[in-house]
Amino acid sequence: MTEINKLNSQDEFVGFYLLKELELKQTNNTPPKDYFDIVLCDASGQISAKYWDVSPTDKETFFPMGLVKIQGIVQTYRERLQVKIIRIRKTLPEDGVTLTDFIRSAPIRPVDLIHTINQAVKDINDPEIRTLVEYCVDKVGEKLMHYPAAKTHHHAYYAGLAYHIVRMLEIGDFLCKQRPFLNADLIRAGIILHDIAKPEEMIAQLGIVSEYSVQGKLLGHLAMASNWITEAAIHSGIDMQSSRVLALQHIVLSHHNLGEWGSPVQPQIAEAVALHYIDSLDAKLQMVEDALDTMPVSEEWTPFIRGLENKAIYKIKL
Repeated sequence: MTEINKLNSQDEFVGFYLLKELELKQTNNTPPKDYFDIVLCDASGQISAKYWDVSPTDKETFFPMGLVKIQGIVQTYRERLQVKIIRIRKTLPEDGVTLTDFIRSAPIRPVDLIHTINQAVKDINDPEIRTLVEYCVDKVGEKLMHYPAAKTHHHAYYAGLAYHIVRMLEIGDFLCKQRPFLNADLIRAGIILHDIAKPEEMIAQLGIVSEYSVQGKLLGHLAMASNWITEAAIHSGIDMQSSRVLALQHIVLSHHNLGEWGSPVQPQIAEAVALHYIDSLDAKLQMVEDALDTMPVSEEWTPFIRGLENKAIYKIKL
């Protein structure tokens, strides 16, 4: 089977893929005709696809997160590769393929990521901060093992959230050694807690987000995580006026930095400033890494990356 990142313009191919996204749309013709706007994916990457002249039966047959066998041809549209699907069918048991064959995952085993996070919690010296973090980590439970960090922007794959946290912990440890005026316990706790409510904000299966939860739409993960810190303090008998509770809530609520990015307040303590830039650095570099890793081998430029102001990245050859 041809992997998505090995497809070239004008290639005709047959293979098995996952319908990561599927939306029924209509052409501008008179009368308009139904078609599927699709994102196909496998473990190597994803690609846009179109299936024209959708029948009533097709509408009842194909849905997101379904596995399909496709015959298609690769075309170039607006300087990007796109698949025109010629034939499509659902997979059969005798095809011998399973959903996990098509799922991208963090490059480190989830069990090792969780071990690193749990060890980081234990390494928090301040008992009050450690208690608050332990409560929130326990609250998210096993979802931390497999949830992505986002729907599309960064670490959008199986165990992506845990991988994001671990990479940020590495940056945070270095930064605290370089800048000892920073409180290492607050940095470590803020990293672990900043996205801890993402698994309650999003509905995901095997690392692919299908939609946002009602709580996610109405509150968002920043407010939800801040509420969890409040809940942790009440549950543990910690004074709600504690400067540690206040600091963690502020770090969480300000980590997107600007109101248009979702933060109700801007970073106004040193650790909140550091957390915002640690998060941004890891997220943006991961966007670049993912785009480079999943781009077709025949291409020199990645697709436009929304989180990088819609810039494309050139894969320089040295």
